[in-house]
Amino acid sequence: MIVKAVVLLLCCATGLLRGEQVRYDNYRVYEVAIADQTQLEALQYVERNPDGYLFWESPVQTNMKLNIVVPPHKFAEFEELSGNLALAHRLRISNLQQLIEDESPKRSRRAFGWEEYQTLDDIYSWIDEKVAEFPTIVSVETIGQSYEDRDMKAVKISYKEGNPGIFIESNIHAREWITSATVTWLMNEFLTSTAPEVRELAENYDWYILPVVNPDGLNYTKTTNRLWRKNRYPHNVLCYGVDMNRNFPGHWMEGGASAVPCTDTYAGPEAGSEVETQNIMNYFVSVKDKVNAYLSFHSYGQYILFPYGHQNAEYSENYYDMMEMGEAAAVAIFNRFSTPYEFGTTADVLYIASGSSPDWAHGTHGTPVAATFEFRDNGVHGFILPPDQIIPNAMEVLDGLVAFFRKGKELGHFNA
Repeated sequence: MIVKAVVLLLCCATGLLRGEQVRYDNYRVYEVAIADQTQLEALQYVERNPDGYLFWESPVQTNMKLNIVVPPHKFAEFEELSGNLALAHRLRISNLQQLIEDESPKRSRRAFGWEEYQTLDDIYSWIDEKVAEFPTIVSVETIGQSYEDRDMKAVKISYKEGNPGIFIESNIHAREWITSATVTWLMNEFLTSTAPEVRELAENYDWYILPVVNPDGLNYTKTTNRLWRKNRYPHNVLCYGVDMNRNFPGHWMEGGASAVPCTDTYAGPEAGSEVETQNIMNYFVSVKDKVNAYLSFHSYGQYILFPYGHQNAEYSENYYDMMEMGEAAAVAIFNRFSTPYEFGTTADVLYIASGSSPDWAHGTHGTPVAATFEFRDNGVHGFILPPDQIIPNAMEVLDGLVAFFRKGKELGHFNA
């Protein structure tokens, strides 16, 4: 009986028991501003010993803002903690579960589209349909399997030989559903849009697109826990997963990453430890000589971020060119729906974060341009972006990409 009880406890702790989804009824989300070292150290302690709290961003430095999910039984404690620390905070979401339910209303099955978020199987089936519809332009290959043996797919869109290559990786963080939704919408535009600026972008570059690089995590957010971030490898008997965007070699574990398996920013036992990370790396290396830019799609915050993110990082030799490209993209994005984007290095604009994929591609392999696009919004919905924002988000991102690569071409980075 003791053994059975222990097994049951471990299954519950690791999310192995399926059937009911994790619920966040009346959970609140607060934005807090870290002003001094005392506040930082206190929040770091809470993150290491969460007891129900969930950090949407890790407290890694002073002068940063982050969002904390607070369960109902911690409301009074959180207010007391904030008072004792003189911690500036404001309520962003009053009932997280309601936001989750509004995001995925129950409805009858319909054709693939961008009015709702799709499952992994739906995305893969749609890609296969595009390959059949555009066999001379679109190809797909399986670049490996995830820990739970799901396929990882790479799509290539190419209209002619000799184009400079653009590499896009999406949904490395499981809960960031808007990323794979946006990248499939972009793929569809590359194939069907008649707008001259889209045709220029689509046909004069080769696109290497990994629409879902964390398939196990994405599936887990659909079946069990909407807010799951990491992959699903059991590095710890009680805590699953590695943050794959802290797992890449090149300045691995040099700030903004955790060595504690139970944290959301756990960087893994060593650089490149995860099979999904290895699959991304191996595929990228196989095409890197054809690739001029590496883009990583994330949410949320409305940023365009350039290398580097590690502690005490120097600017890249292409820093000023990438800043010009970022400014052009931010202006174009704003011109569509007045969505403001900030741009700059990860360390300057966001926070310290080491082990990311764009930093690895740029720093280790010399890919001239590398950037992280953090999509909508700025915290009103956070990761739970309503589906009616999928297309507006994708439209402004496409505008940004047109301007980004047009400016890059002017600067000499994308000449065939």
